[in-house]
Amino acid sequence: MMLTRIRLGVNVDHVATLREARKISEPDPVQAAIFAEQAGADQITVHLREDRRHIQERDVMLLREVLHVPLNLEMAPTQEMVHFALKVKPDIVTLVPERREEVTTEGGLDISRNKDILSRITNHLGDAGIQTAVFIAPDLQQIKEAKRIGVSAIELHTGEYANTRTHAERDRRLNILKEACRAAARVSLQVHAGHGLNLHNIALLAQIPELEEVNIGHSIVGRAIFVGFTKAIQEMRTALDLYRHT
Repeated sequence: MMLTRIRLGVNVDHVATLREARKISEPDPVQAAIFAEQAGADQITVHLREDRRHIQERDVMLLREVLHVPLNLEMAPTQEMVHFALKVKPDIVTLVPERREEVTTEGGLDISRNKDILSRITNHLGDAGIQTAVFIAPDLQQIKEAKRIGVSAIELHTGEYANTRTHAERDRRLNILKEACRAAARVSLQVHAGHGLNLHNIALLAQIPELEEVNIGHSIVGRAIFVGFTKAIQEMRTALDLYRHT
């Protein structure tokens, strides 16, 4: 089977986190996104959170103007954020759960409990020409619900896989992800993945044939401290291509 190249979405949220720590103008996540694009990123991902702890509205609007690769806006399924997305018109919106007290996104959306509002948002964004995805756990029922609400893609939460401490648990979590990827592909959903991925744990994940895209931020920004931002992205791009055909 000929495996397609995995798209690399680079999340620049944590560049903005550094900026907001001092409430100054640097480092600039928009400049980081331009560097990421030049280094081989296939997409730029940002999460505009309710509390604006890192990415700001101005960042997203500037990214929409300067990028030559797709812009993926992660956002909570709220009226405020839908209005903003319709104004900016990113290439894709990924709907994510959000709790103000969390450090980072801790799990996937529960589509079953929110399918009416999620379906309305998906239709509204779709009418404006914006592709939609949902960030979900690798759960077969959630995948079925994702198909029903009309999204074109799912992004599987890989945190439990990324945080495993034993080989046995890693293999168990990997098999759950594999099954979820196959189930999504069977119903013609694009399959993305993200959360906690790095140069080490991406190896086995990249070999899943149905996986089309990964979104990675924290580990790339962390690695950049030691090797530079451009090289950190190039390393991840190389790793994805290498492990894809291992």
